[in-house]
Amino acid sequence: MKGSEFKPQHFKWEVADRVATVTLNRPDKKNPLTFESYAELGQTFRALHKVADVKAVVITGAEGNFCSGGDVHEIIGPLVKMKMPELLQFTRMTGELIKAIRACPQPIVAAIDGICAGAGACVAMASDIRFGTARSKVAFLFVRVGLAGCDMGACAMLPRIIGQGRASELLYTGRTMDGAEAERWGFYNRLCEPDALREAAQGFARTLAHGPTFAHGITKTALHQEWNMGVDEAIEAEAEAQAICMQTQDFGRAYHAFVAKEKPVFEGN
Repeated sequence: MKGSEFKPQHFKWEVADRVATVTLNRPDKKNPLTFESYAELGQTFRALHKVADVKAVVITGAEGNFCSGGDVHEIIGPLVKMKMPELLQFTRMTGELIKAIRACPQPIVAAIDGICAGAGACVAMASDIRFGTARSKVAFLFVRVGLAGCDMGACAMLPRIIGQGRASELLYTGRTMDGAEAERWGFYNRLCEPDALREAAQGFARTLAHGPTFAHGITKTALHQEWNMGVDEAIEAEAEAQAICMQTQDFGRAYHAFVAKEKPVFEGN
């Protein structure tokens, strides 16, 4: 299957030069998620296992905002009326989106401008790399609507990104982080000007997409799986992973390019 064959209904999808760009596209409401977009995003990231021509992914939002979280009228309103079995079905579905992002073999770069709140902040958190703007506002605001901060893996993942104390503060208070603080705390890898954000994220993704992409997939798997390993287990897992990568043609290409004093051209095999 090719990435160009994807025809999602609930977000924009573009593929160019080995990079797929997902654009959350409800700008009139700051790009909130709905029951349908949650499910379709999860299905898309799962399907990327079988897509050979997409080597990296950018996820962003339309017209100056990333994502305002779950749509108040289309999600929050119905949730208030649901019983426990339906509520658990919903919360598990939202968690499946995060699992799909983490399990997706392609590196994912989030390009974050404007509002990045609730479930939107969790999608950004689950991405591999995050580029933001100074004017952006990140908030894990679940507590502000009477819910726990432990949503969509936030209590497991956010402390690993910014540290336990900082994550605790954000999850207990639901307060907003501006772009400068998000970069200082390590949530953002870098800050960009708003009009340069999308191209910066896509340019970084293209660099990854033209690198040793088989090895990148191994790196992403190791970064995720080693959370649950001791140091000795991790060292053994990485020894096995690296031995596998040493069998790839890209490893040989890099060696021969080095000997010839040339830049290697990787093909992902």
